[in-house]
Amino acid sequence: MKPELDLPLWLDQTIVQRQNQLKTDFIDLFEQLGNSVRSEELSHFFTNSKGKKISKGNQLLGFPYLVLDLIRDFDLETGCNIRFVSWFGHGLYCCVFLGKTKLLPDQSFVENGFKLGRNDLPWDLSAQVDWIKNQAADSKSSHKQDDARLWIKEIALVGDRDTCLEILCKELKKILQANG
Repeated sequence: MKPELDLPLWLDQTIVQRQNQLKTDFIDLFEQLGNSVRSEELSHFFTNSKGKKISKGNQLLGFPYLVLDLIRDFDLETGCNIRFVSWFGHGLYCCVFLGKTKLLPDQSFVENGFKLGRNDLPWDLSAQVDWIKNQAADSKSSHKQDDARLWIKEIALVGDRDTCLEILCKELKKILQANG
């Protein structure tokens, strides 16, 4: 810790205003993404869908984050969840959790750029990001077919809000199509 306080930073209102505006922008983006999919589509993908929820936090390794969860069944045996995470300073990630009994073809996730994450820490985003960044380009892992799975993908956003929403909607549609 430095002995002096960074008082110019503390008094710079524009930094806080910019960050708050960006949080508001991502919440709006996540609301639009959530509204782009009907509840029936989520129920078709996973029959026990509990709907959609946006959450936010301030301290994921010292950085704020926003989460959009779709389906929201976190049971390690039978659950399923689709999660979009905007992690300030790190990027935007899409995670698809599949409980042990939720079988979907791995190939559809591999073809769409997902990597198999650590199934022992399905909700630890920082561990998942470290894991996929340190893995070889091959997404195959020692996971058995009857293990819970967490598929994770970093999504690059470019352009204006409409373009970003279009990118996220396409990613979501690809996931929902994995169930046929």
